[in-house]
Amino acid sequence: MAGSGFGTVFRITTWGESHGKALGVVVDGCPAGIPLSEEDITPYMNRRRPNGGVMSTQRNEEDKVEILSGVFDGKTTGTPISMLIRNKDERSRDYGNIAESYRPGHADYGFDAKYGFRDYRGGGRSSGRETAGRVAAGAIAQKLLRMLGIECRAVLDRVGDVPAEDSAAAEDLVRQCREEQDSIGSVVRCTVSGMPAGVGDPVFEKLDADLAKAMFSIGAVKGLDIGDGHRAASARGSENNDSFYIKEGKVAARTNHAGGILGGLSDGENIEMTVYFKPTPSIAKPQKSVNKAGEEIDLVIHGRHDPVIGARAAVVVECMTAVVLVDALLRNMMSRAEEVVSFYRRRM
Repeated sequence: MAGSGFGTVFRITTWGESHGKALGVVVDGCPAGIPLSEEDITPYMNRRRPNGGVMSTQRNEEDKVEILSGVFDGKTTGTPISMLIRNKDERSRDYGNIAESYRPGHADYGFDAKYGFRDYRGGGRSSGRETAGRVAAGAIAQKLLRMLGIECRAVLDRVGDVPAEDSAAAEDLVRQCREEQDSIGSVVRCTVSGMPAGVGDPVFEKLDADLAKAMFSIGAVKGLDIGDGHRAASARGSENNDSFYIKEGKVAARTNHAGGILGGLSDGENIEMTVYFKPTPSIAKPQKSVNKAGEEIDLVIHGRHDPVIGARAAVVVECMTAVVLVDALLRNMMSRAEEVVSFYRRRM
């Protein structure tokens, strides 16, 4: 299977299936000398793992990360960092009735059409559980960003049409969906502060293009705005342009309709992203589908599933954003000859 790796210099490759023995990630291109332990990764994994609440699946995975390589004496060595996360609470029997049928809203049919074979236990590689490896990798990227004074944070912004800050109303909506054997869509907002201007590339490796690819690689993402996003299509240029001025001796923008990125390059303002998640496709409500024999069937999906995706996916958005930014920052170090010469002259 191609397509399990992401990044150019700081590159991550995830592996494993939802109901296999384990899953994980290999991080290559990480600079040496970053203090790193399994405890540094745990807070991110805890934000992603089920918490037993209204908005979470009841699958109870510890999601403890084991660092197998790339760290010595508490610091990264510059060699590939391999991390493993064991599956301990998988219930593959819940998926026996879909072995020969295609779940609406899932990748089952497309996967079967491509490979002629699929791991139907929880979706295999197409499962949202694949993102556990991304979060482990993103936790490392976050450490490097903080060393540079860059803060990256994503939060649940909306559940359906209900603002997440109104937690009681949001939970009531999710509870209602559960009772109706249904699910609900959600929105996540991500903000990056402290990003220097001039990071990214002006053509195919635009910073916003790389962020878009990262976001859409998250299984349930169906839309993305950077800055005003789609709202810019109904604005005038005089409304959408961000006027520049000098603030404390530096170029700054009076507004941030661009969301911190212009022409594929960061402009020094906060990077603002809004990420839209579809409803969880695994619902207990009876649905119409077909099976591999070409017969139309009535299908009921069993198993334990999140009624809303954005609640646990916010940290996935955050970590994938961090991976993109670190990769772009490392690539950016090659953009000026004098900086390359200066770097090596210090070592001669």
